[in-house]
Amino acid sequence: MFDDADPILGRVRELALALPDAAEKISHGHPAFYTTKVFAYYGGSVKVDGTYRQHERSVLVLVDPAEREALLEDARSYVPAYLGPSGWIGVDLDDDTDWDEIAELLDASYRRTAGRRRVALLDHDA
Repeated sequence: MFDDADPILGRVRELALALPDAAEKISHGHPAFYTTKVFAYYGGSVKVDGTYRQHERSVLVLVDPAEREALLEDARSYVPAYLGPSGWIGVDLDDDTDWDEIAELLDASYRRTAGRRRVALLDHDA
């Protein structure tokens, strides 16, 4: 479901694994970045007319509900199958991606899932 040599995955991996105690595993055929809970996935899908349309080069994150609403107004964003009802959002990535924005989204998702001790480490490093 993904190409391990994909440079866009490489960039997501670099940003996600730079966060304190972050690790990577494969979950449901996609790279997942986690501490005790998953804070990001690479790749997702949406259900359209009973079939799934893949968003292979995208990142799925769990952000603040207000930020999620703002992101949904962006054409690059989508509500992923399965995780969308729990507040997750997908953002399509390409060669023109603003990587500072993706780093901020990963940071926000990490903060919602990593626990106080890890977030304190993140804030201490800043």
